Amino acid sequence: MSKFNFIYLASFFLLTSLISFFSIIYCYYFDIYFSLNGFVYSLISSLLISVFLLLQKKKEIKINIYQKILTVILGYIFIPLILSIPYYFGIYNITFINSYFESVSGFTSTGFTIFDNIRHLDQSLILWRSSTQWIGGIYFLFSIILLIDVFDNNLKKSLTNFLSFDTYETFKQSIKVLILYLSLTFFTFFVLKIINIRTFDALNLSLTLISSGGFLPVNNLELIINSDFKRVIFSLIMLMSFFSIFLSYNLIFFKKKNLGFFSEDFNLLIYILILIIGFLIFYRFDNNFSYILFSLSSSVSNIGFSFDKIPENINFIFLLLVIIGGSFFSTSSGLRFIKIYTLIKFSLNELLSHSKPKHIFKNKTFFLDSAVSKNDIEKYFLSILIFILSMFTISFFLTIGGFGFEESFKLGILTIMNTVNSSMYGLNDFNFNFITNYSKVIIIIFMIIGRVEFLTLLILIKKFLLKN
Repeated sequence: MSKFNFIYLASFFLLTSLISFFSIIYCYYFDIYFSLNGFVYSLISSLLISVFLLLQKKKEIKINIYQKILTVILGYIFIPLILSIPYYFGIYNITFINSYFESVSGFTSTGFTIFDNIRHLDQSLILWRSSTQWIGGIYFLFSIILLIDVFDNNLKKSLTNFLSFDTYETFKQSIKVLILYLSLTFFTFFVLKIINIRTFDALNLSLTLISSGGFLPVNNLELIINSDFKRVIFSLIMLMSFFSIFLSYNLIFFKKKNLGFFSEDFNLLIYILILIIGFLIFYRFDNNFSYILFSLSSSVSNIGFSFDKIPENINFIFLLLVIIGGSFFSTSSGLRFIKIYTLIKFSLNELLSHSKPKHIFKNKTFFLDSAVSKNDIEKYFLSILIFILSMFTISFFLTIGGFGFEESFKLGILTIMNTVNSSMYGLNDFNFNFITNYSKVIIIIFMIIGRVEFLTLLILIKKFLLKN
């Protein structure tokens, strides 16, 4: 590994130590000492690891894509080990596997939890859960920048005019992402306060929403979001992690020549408007559309929050929306809407080219100047193939672990898509505390797989298993 790899990982261990320090201050300020020892241990551990990584004497060489992928994966494995310390050394007698399960679920912004009753937890640990999601969200965005060469050229153009990212450009774009991420977090917090949500809940929810996480500070969301107005505002806030994190930046520094930077967001806007209109026409019930709008926004942004007042006959539709996902540069998961839309357009063009051979059909999306290359089409197609393979693989392993087929299928999708289980997927009563350690390990592995992007796995397989 190069010096850059060590600095990259060390930065997030330092961020973890900073969150640990704030948690210690929170405990002393409010006289909450149940999880204090765990925060102290995580602070010391993360500081020692970050100092060790920074002191490694390595030459500054240009790292290849394989080293970048391995660095990202190592972060998803080892950073949650530090984040699990407050769970393990708290007063709640949580086993190591449960502690690691909870921390990986938070760091990957999935939201699966082993806690039955959130009210039994002290406030410092509830805030820690939300903080692990926040750290995981920024780690995911930084990882996208680090692995930018894996994705298509149009995605690169939404960031920079450079053909590839050197260390300086990666640092520059990362700082921009960090500033935007912090700004949107504070904005979310203030909006939640404006709609009269108490400070502690607003803080936890702002950390959760910006990261597309699934942890709640209460057992029942209806206790916080208890009116149509709040549900509508909350639905709009959830869409912040559906659109690109650069949307706000591009809107502020808008130039006519940069209109192409909005191409994906324009397509996403059309997509979400069509969904809202369609649901409004066909699935409105009890003269209250706010519940459907809430679940719709939650699904497309891969958060997963929902209320019980959702018809069971549309569970599969919400699962499909989870699979599609949102923007490339958002904290949401999913296959990404632009990939699926581009593949559908490419397939239709191929069919039309055979029926009308004299016509020319370009693989262009709306609001985009340049056509999508065939190489990008192949990447998108491979991503979907790997997703299907991963979905059936995790479903198979969970079935072996004692789950029913439907339960394994739904849980497999939500795991790979890093979306919390809820009533709109028919899994609201699922208890992760009582599943076997075997099943927990399988879910942990696939939560990480879902966050590192499917195409990166194929690249590693090609490197290490298909050398010839």
